Amino acid sequence: MSWLDPLRRIFVGSPAVAAALYVATLIVLIWAGAAAVIDINDKREQLNDASAQLAQFSGRKRPGAAAMSVAATPGGSVFVEGRTVTIAGAALVQRLTDAVAKAGGNVLSTQVELPAARASSSVISVVANCELEQPALQQLLYDIEAGWPFLFVDQLHVQQSVADAAGGAGRLRVLLTISGQWQGQM
Repeated sequence: MSWLDPLRRIFVGSPAVAAALYVATLIVLIWAGAAAVIDINDKREQLNDASAQLAQFSGRKRPGAAAMSVAATPGGSVFVEGRTVTIAGAALVQRLTDAVAKAGGNVLSTQVELPAARASSSVISVVANCELEQPALQQLLYDIEAGWPFLFVDQLHVQQSVADAAGGAGRLRVLLTISGQWQGQM
């Protein structure tokens, strides 16, 4: 006599118990299958959200806006790119000039501050003197700090002439120091 004999007697002797057990098993399997499908759909939505967020971070674009220009994302690197520190400094000046032009301003002068040859830090800075409209200043700062490569505004001095301030309009004179990390070897 095996341990299955009592079960056989219950199921053979009572078809209602066998049918109820069959229906319960079927409901559990349908529920498990539906739960798996719902879980897979949830995971797919999470993956799509994560992919969209990654694309936003990679392109540094605003949600619902077009991707930033190629000048705002040179090569996609977080570092200022260039084979030499001089080329990297020129690339940083170009990036700043493009950002000011995009904001509707113009650059009056720039000065590149390269790291010393024996310095352990490889931070490149650019001091720029530019003119732009007051509403464009926020756009310029956002473009510099949110774009690629990672740049930081170290100093910001804003002046407006007294005559322009009284009129409520006019161009601002902005002295701006930005810096970025260069990855190359000195």
